[in-house]
Amino acid sequence: MANITEDPPSTDLITLTRHVLHDQLRLGAAATGDLTLLLTAIQVTSKFIATNVRRARLINLVGLAGETNVQGEEQKKLDVLSNDIMVNALRASGKTAVLVSEELDDAIIIEERNRGKYCVVFDPLDGSSNIDAGVNIGTIFGIYALRPDSAGSVEDVLRPGSEMVAAGYTMYGSSANLVLSTGSGVNGYTLDASLGEFILTHPDIKIPHRGKIYSFNEGNSMYFHPPVNAYLNSVKYPKTGSPYSARYIGSMVADVHRTLLYGGIFGYPDDKKSKSGKLRMLYEAFPMAFLTEQAGGLATTGTERILDLVPKSIHERCSVFLGSRDDVQDLMKFYDNAAQPRA
Repeated sequence: MANITEDPPSTDLITLTRHVLHDQLRLGAAATGDLTLLLTAIQVTSKFIATNVRRARLINLVGLAGETNVQGEEQKKLDVLSNDIMVNALRASGKTAVLVSEELDDAIIIEERNRGKYCVVFDPLDGSSNIDAGVNIGTIFGIYALRPDSAGSVEDVLRPGSEMVAAGYTMYGSSANLVLSTGSGVNGYTLDASLGEFILTHPDIKIPHRGKIYSFNEGNSMYFHPPVNAYLNSVKYPKTGSPYSARYIGSMVADVHRTLLYGGIFGYPDDKKSKSGKLRMLYEAFPMAFLTEQAGGLATTGTERILDLVPKSIHERCSVFLGSRDDVQDLMKFYDNAAQPRA
């Protein structure tokens, strides 16, 4: 019988805290440590929410809370709890001035004694309609620095996504995965529950230039505009090569996570029914576009770079296509062709 030997576990673990501190040291005197402390607060909220997601059924956190959020969506109990966890932790960090949540009608302006120099926009629990089915869900966040001489107002977040200083998401499923960019690449971390730490497991994520997966809710295809349907037909019935595979979970965090790792294209376009699209610009489209571009991909509305958009309100929506550079460019050609005047 062959001897089976197990390699000893690594004793040089790179935790999220260690990685962020290393980035801070790399910046030298220019670093104040405030962003590091803010990211530490966010990872603590992710651990807290991950614990409650795992226990949701056991402690009766699934089902409806009896209220609706500003989007007109029925709030789940876990939505409300996750929002409270995020707001309380970010306020207590002393590093934030403005908070914008999907669950709240208005921005929260932090009182002066706890005010910092960053603004955080977030969806505390994206994909919550899937909670009862046990599908992967997640927290999405983006961070802006306050404008010079601002004491903190909603105007500090009504800015292009390209001005974000960091963005990320935490996905809760078979494991808790936190994916983060501070503007110099994308790294992924997995929560080791025994240690209570996020460990670097996906360093320097790079999205493939082209994938073989498209991720659209084709149940809405009768409402899609012609360029979208024309693109989808091109990948389902290609003139050469094999057709793309369809993968659509219905949880943006899960669909984008797969797209970052395997390549391909994720799309939630505006259409004849949802004139402005369904995804919120500030705390869904911007953070995911920021991560996608940092990983080498593209993110567009079909006609404009998402990170160049300027939101007029905190809950504004937009069309979203993101993923592998070649795949997104293919889609944009269909929009370009549709805009060309016919001879």
